[in-house]
Amino acid sequence: MAVLSKAETPALRAKDLSIATHVPVHYLSKVLRRLVAAGLLVARKGHGGGFALARPPQRISIGDILASVGGAPDTTRCAFGWGDCDARHPCPLHPTWSALNDALTSWSNATTLADIGPTRLRRLRS
Repeated sequence: MAVLSKAETPALRAKDLSIATHVPVHYLSKVLRRLVAAGLLVARKGHGGGFALARPPQRISIGDILASVGGAPDTTRCAFGWGDCDARHPCPLHPTWSALNDALTSWSNATTLADIGPTRLRRLRS
């Protein structure tokens, strides 16, 4: 997504994104379809087609992206996989795991593509 974070960037083909990010095109295509379904990207067909951001990079959080691809932190999941782990019946890692999940959730919801895009874009183009 960071490759697409420049507002003036035209639509990019999955193949070109794959090359720029070193992500296999078949896997990347599946991820891109999920991002389109979530309304984070638009897909354009035909000459000059490809994928582009559906809204400005300042309005797309990392949390939006993680949620759309099934990677958002799951605060109900126990670090050990114990089904009964919660604040009243914690596993040994519960306090640390909860703090980590809370921190990741806060960071991902507060950080946008605009915050990380330009640096990543420069690295990919050099």
